[in-house]
Amino acid sequence: MKHILKIGLVATLAVFAAPASGTEQSIDQVAQSVPVIKSIMFEGGNRVEPETIRSYLLIQEGDEFNASRIDRSLKSLFATGLFADVSFSRRGDVLVVSVVENPIINRIAFEGNDIIDDDVIDAEVTLRPRVIYTRTKVQNDVQRIISIYRRKGRFAATVDPKVIQLSQNRVDLVFEISEGEATEIKNIRFVGNRQYDDDDLRGIVQTKESRWYRVLSSDDVYDPDRMTLDRELLRQFYLDEGYADFRVISGVAELTPDQQDFFITFTVDEGERYTFGDVSIDARLRDLDAEQLAPLLQLESGEWYSSELVDEATDRLTDEVGTLGYAFVDVRPKLNRDRVERKIDLTFEINEGPRVFVERIDIVGNLRTVDKVIRRELRLVEGDAFNSAKLRRSRQRIQNLDYFETVSVDRGPGSSPDKSVINVTVTEKSTGALSLGGGFSSDIGPLAEVGVTERNLLGQGQSLALTFRLAAEASQLNLKYTEPYFLDREVQAGFDAFRRTRDEQDTSSYDSEETGFGLRGGYAITEDLYQNWSYLLNFEEVKNVDSDASLFVRSQEGEETLSSVSHMLTYDKRDSRIQPTEGYFASVVNDVAGFGGTKHYLRNSVSAGQYFELTEDYVLALSGRVGLINGLSEDVNLTDRFFVGGQNLRGFAAGGVGPRDVSTDDALGGEWMYTGRAQLRFPLGFAEELGIQGRIFSDFGSSGELANPDSNVRDTGSIRASVGVGLGWDSPFGPIGMDLGFPVVKESFDDTETFRVNLGTTF
Repeated sequence: MKHILKIGLVATLAVFAAPASGTEQSIDQVAQSVPVIKSIMFEGGNRVEPETIRSYLLIQEGDEFNASRIDRSLKSLFATGLFADVSFSRRGDVLVVSVVENPIINRIAFEGNDIIDDDVIDAEVTLRPRVIYTRTKVQNDVQRIISIYRRKGRFAATVDPKVIQLSQNRVDLVFEISEGEATEIKNIRFVGNRQYDDDDLRGIVQTKESRWYRVLSSDDVYDPDRMTLDRELLRQFYLDEGYADFRVISGVAELTPDQQDFFITFTVDEGERYTFGDVSIDARLRDLDAEQLAPLLQLESGEWYSSELVDEATDRLTDEVGTLGYAFVDVRPKLNRDRVERKIDLTFEINEGPRVFVERIDIVGNLRTVDKVIRRELRLVEGDAFNSAKLRRSRQRIQNLDYFETVSVDRGPGSSPDKSVINVTVTEKSTGALSLGGGFSSDIGPLAEVGVTERNLLGQGQSLALTFRLAAEASQLNLKYTEPYFLDREVQAGFDAFRRTRDEQDTSSYDSEETGFGLRGGYAITEDLYQNWSYLLNFEEVKNVDSDASLFVRSQEGEETLSSVSHMLTYDKRDSRIQPTEGYFASVVNDVAGFGGTKHYLRNSVSAGQYFELTEDYVLALSGRVGLINGLSEDVNLTDRFFVGGQNLRGFAAGGVGPRDVSTDDALGGEWMYTGRAQLRFPLGFAEELGIQGRIFSDFGSSGELANPDSNVRDTGSIRASVGVGLGWDSPFGPIGMDLGFPVVKESFDDTETFRVNLGTTF
């Protein structure tokens, strides 16, 4: 601005000092004559038309040579950003406007950026080719680039813009970037915490201290947005633990003088811990019985207060009142703190909510995913009565698609007070993956795997996966396609095609090959009850049977065709299907073979499990499975029987339990089976994000024939049991598990296995 004012003053003086008729005049003489501008002349413009320049002037022909208006005109021209320099002069009664145009950018390049792609930086800067170059714009873009690097934790990054002059007043602009080292988190400290030590709270916040094992994570680099999230995580943690007065007083990040590390300090005020006092319902809707709703609260006076439990109770009441026919409901928990007794009396007020309808649903951010994929997950449609609980469930369902980095579902005003607009904003992420893997399994030996997966095919929500696995004892090629909304209904449908080979020489003295095709469909009966149907056509060959194999195994050699229909019913109340800590599940599977083909049987199995969180991070799991297969007017083939041992009964080898040939020791499989497991999962003291946990377990089970076996078969049908310890690591390269199992109840002919390992990588 100082530069502009200086130029304006010079231009003004130049005008008044200009000679009226080719000779110089004093300022006093000019002031006395007050000449009038007869014409305006433009000099120096190449790209910008004179009329364009004239449009920015605040003085025109016929006006007096007014110093103030000329100065304002000069500033107006500078403000356009079109010119590097502007000057005014007077030649007699002619006002001369001289301009030096800013150059045009020919090309923009970025050099030195390794960790951030050109596309990311280019999307952030405002300058573009064929845009006018100005120093102000360049400096603004420099700050934008530095901001990108700071969000990546690189506070030592510098950006040096270089301008390369070209002909015709063009320039190439090069941003030379020095990325510097990542500015890591040296230490995270907490001040004011009495009930929970620093280690406990470090496990709550998302920001982490720098450690060698966090090489694949960015949580140990400073991010101010992440610190804002950390404050909320701390607040939510303390509220869930009963500290209703908790506050985060401050969160400060201090950069070391060498700009290499950050020290982060959170100052907190924990306050006192509260319990639930009196819990009641104040139903203010006509004919609504509060006593009928009381069992939904599930809050006991005297137990520690938890904001999460209050939110869950609010959702249950909202849903239940809605199902009773009250479309417009407002459930609000009212808290009354008793700071002396340290308890919180809670009253759920149920009022008639405002009569608001959904006018419109706007979806933005889905550049690839089509609108209907998102809309079908919404629990509200245009014209529905607005319901906040359904709005929350809609957001969770969209998030569960795993197509988006972020999902925001909120409510905005409509065209009138009784109408509302739902705004859905998403940020898409990559849904395709190329995976390469290698590892080792006790069941199939060394393995290598390559797979291509697309979970949102063409943005339509379908899933397509092609996987090839080569292993020492079991190789396969799988093609899988799934349509989650078949015929635009909430019915999941798909097909599978596969080719498999297995080496069972060590277990049962044969090899097998399978080529098959399957169709499947499934749907939710309720939120927790699922039903699935499938059809399988499988061409199977048993070959390379050892000449010394069991007579029963040798009788299986040759080709068979399986045509079967399967039904599965699953009830799942677990809090997580990946790493459950509470809840239970039960599943029933029925397979009927004989719809064509050469195999005929009925196979049924029942599985169930229960999970208990004994204390924080200590989870007890009880699970079991029972199975039975009956041949329909024929014997059950070897490949369709139940084999117990290995993963389902640790301490015993795969197929190590059950009927065996007396002379060859080949495993023959059973027509019935049962297995059970009690396992305690617990932390080992490693950082939580490492995903390393220990376990102790006890497995039991057995398998046998329905009829009395002949004298060549060992089959006691007795129970087997084992105990052991194990280690599980949810590594960035896939799950890794190792178990030591020790049989405590077994038969002399069982095949045991003390050490079991499953290693896998995906990168």
